[in-house]
Amino acid sequence: MYKTFDEYLNDPRIKDEPMGLRVTHAMRFKVQEETANMTSTELIDYYHEGTKAAFSRLDMTPKYTT
Repeated sequence: MYKTFDEYLNDPRIKDEPMGLRVTHAMRFKVQEETANMTSTELIDYYHEGTKAAFSRLDMTPKYTT
């Protein structure tokens, strides 16, 4: 099971960083842990799903070009 975002945010490796950097590092730690053993295809799907979720939260429809 993955850690919560607060657990990443309170990681001892970043406890002395300013809050903005702590958030950035916590996000990076989260993505690194979630994608550690993924194949390239799984990694593409992971980022694709995250992008779709972000567009959905913003109530936007992406326009794909070729």
